[in-house]
Amino acid sequence: MAEEAVLGYLQKHEQIVDSGAFAAEQGISHDEIVNAIKSLNGFGFVVAQDIKRERWQLTEEGKTYASAGSPEFQLFTAVPPEGISRVDLQKKLGDSVFKIGCQQAIKNKWVEMGKLQVSRKVENVDDSVKAFLAKINDGEALNQEDIDALKRRKLILLHTWKGYSVKKGPNYAPERRKPATDLTRENLQSGDWKNLEFKEYNLSTKGAPSEGGYLHPLLKVKSRIQMIFSLMGFEEMPTNNYVESSFWNFDALFQPQQHPARDSHDTFFLKEPSVTKILPEDYVEKVKQIHESGGHGSRGYGYDWKREEANKNLLRTHTTAVSSRMLYALAKKPFEPKKYYSIDRVFRNEAVDRTHLAEFHQIEGLICDRGLSLGDLQGVLHDFFSRLGMSKLRFKPAYNPYTEPSMEIFGYHEGFKKWVEVGNSGMFRPEMLLPMGLPEDVRVIAWGLSLERPTMILYGIDNIRDLFGHKVDLDLIKSNPICRIGL
Repeated sequence: MAEEAVLGYLQKHEQIVDSGAFAAEQGISHDEIVNAIKSLNGFGFVVAQDIKRERWQLTEEGKTYASAGSPEFQLFTAVPPEGISRVDLQKKLGDSVFKIGCQQAIKNKWVEMGKLQVSRKVENVDDSVKAFLAKINDGEALNQEDIDALKRRKLILLHTWKGYSVKKGPNYAPERRKPATDLTRENLQSGDWKNLEFKEYNLSTKGAPSEGGYLHPLLKVKSRIQMIFSLMGFEEMPTNNYVESSFWNFDALFQPQQHPARDSHDTFFLKEPSVTKILPEDYVEKVKQIHESGGHGSRGYGYDWKREEANKNLLRTHTTAVSSRMLYALAKKPFEPKKYYSIDRVFRNEAVDRTHLAEFHQIEGLICDRGLSLGDLQGVLHDFFSRLGMSKLRFKPAYNPYTEPSMEIFGYHEGFKKWVEVGNSGMFRPEMLLPMGLPEDVRVIAWGLSLERPTMILYGIDNIRDLFGHKVDLDLIKSNPICRIGL
């Protein structure tokens, strides 16, 4: 039907100016018209020229703000002239609107954010974001500065419409006769074969590809790294529990309960079951004491440690939660040196962009033995990363709540010709190890890195969403060979 409409129209007219307008006029979907044009163009019945039109459209988040107002305007209007507490304001707006609204309202100098109270700095404000979104929705033009501001906040995206203008081709005919693909008995008996036009054989056509299983690039790199750990004498830790208690994920690692990482903006907490029911009570009491008043040469954090905070269930933010369990179990037996590693998923409440996901993989290695030093850590790191093909390393002092000293690890990337951060490392603090019951002369050195970063480097991928998640192109998995990592 679409082909007949195109050929019939060109019989009486010089050209189809716009395939979109033509489809609407004929009452046929534009997709059908486009498919017909492509087919006719391929056989020379018509000559098609591309048409492209671009227009800004609102994202789902942009549509929400166009209707309800921007988060900063919602936050400002929710603050009464006499002010309001941060807690009440957050309950009033919800976590997402409160978080984004705070950032933008402070940036616009609309409100004053105290530790406990929020107050207005101006009497009235205009919701320019909502106004700009309404103009975009109505097809009105904005200046480039306003467009860039909306793009940065991911409130608009550029939609490209593609169509064709069409003229008669060298093989034009008002009716398309499809070439026959088979010579049948009926054709021979009736003599129709004399008037048939047969489709030419394409002897260079490839057969249907054989389908089979494929390994994802992450699995290929994971397998190679597992081999490296095995060759270095490491034992894999069990990491099958994605849900962990705050106690093992934070408290046992000497991370204070007021640490920003324990906020709902950074961590996924569970609603059901919201709390854990089983913790080793004798160890919990020792951890509580080290947090509140210190011990083993430490002053602690000097605050009232709350059991209800430690009981909260969450999606683990790092596999170091597994390390804390393994070291505690090791302390219950006569001591023997151990080398442990793990490679598995962790979860963090982060905004998704080209280098960050809310779900990713962490590689972790640790060695527990008597008398280990920072020099041992650096030596092991040189051995490990050289097997990954990174022989040039640099270390930068860093801070971690559960390691001291701590070091960020940088490797020289020959392809990028620059130093890139490849991991973090350190020696576990006595405040973490001694409450577990490990001997005083036992030290633990550890390091961690993501699985995604080395995979992206090895496969030349610059957007993490092209590697992991629902947007991954299956051809990437089928076509990529096994990566080569030095052992």
